[in-house]
Amino acid sequence: MKKLRLIEQIRESGVVAVLRGDSPEEVVRMAEHAIEGGIKAIEITMTIPFALEAITALAKKYQSSDPSADNYAIIGAGTVLDPETARATILSGAEFVVAPALNRDTIMLCNRYRVPVMPGVVTIQEITAALELGVDVCKLFPGSLFEPSIVPTIKGPLPQANLMPTGGVSLSNLKDWVKAGVFAVGIGSDLTKEAVAKQDFSLITSKAQAYMEAYREAAGK
Repeated sequence: MKKLRLIEQIRESGVVAVLRGDSPEEVVRMAEHAIEGGIKAIEITMTIPFALEAITALAKKYQSSDPSADNYAIIGAGTVLDPETARATILSGAEFVVAPALNRDTIMLCNRYRVPVMPGVVTIQEITAALELGVDVCKLFPGSLFEPSIVPTIKGPLPQANLMPTGGVSLSNLKDWVKAGVFAVGIGSDLTKEAVAKQDFSLITSKAQAYMEAYREAAGK
């Protein structure tokens, strides 16, 4: 039941913040400001040095059973390339796992622990393979390769596929992706690059607020 609840809460959140940085401390700050701005699904990428420290710190601070609580957020791990890394992130507190590509062993590991896994896919064949392995959400990556019109094209033969474009999603096209019928969207550098450049992390809060407002308007919430 917990896995199904998490998947539904990620869908309700609508926007997943994909965070990269130079240190766990920097990424924790990014996450705190994104959560303050209303984004409740946070993906900490494993390209960050000592990334597990950031996952653990955020999981301890924000994981709550009550989605309406101020200290609630869903903390997950991204750029997970293999099952060993997946298990390490789960033990550190990650509640969902995201990968850039389709890796059978990683998916099987996450299924074993009943943790939502979102592998990167590009082709119909990869999406079909993911569904056969029990994947609940397919990360359409890089999203910049596609236009939002790809979603109904894929859902023609595969209406059961839940798609989450990541990479190339912006405030200018978020509405089109949502209207096309995606499960959620992943937001990367557009959320943080200005804040990092100016060393003003409050800009992440305002950008997160803008993304959530755009999402709610597009989704009619």
